[in-house]
Amino acid sequence: MPKMKTRKAIAKRVKVTGRGKVLRARPGAGHLKSKKSPKRLRRFRTTKAVSKAFERQVKRMAGEA
Repeated sequence: MPKMKTRKAIAKRVKVTGRGKVLRARPGAGHLKSKKSPKRLRRFRTTKAVSKAFERQVKRMAGEA
């Protein structure tokens, strides 16, 4: 049986930590920054964990599980 191919679109967007958590970037920081507050822009720089419901699917698509 051939190997499973990694879904590159997901692999570029998420990172799996050593303990198995899946981290993603926050959406909305791409453009139109002048109307957003500095506090909101700082929040965009932090990462967030993918929800538990979606984590298993993301790991499978990223080739981790």
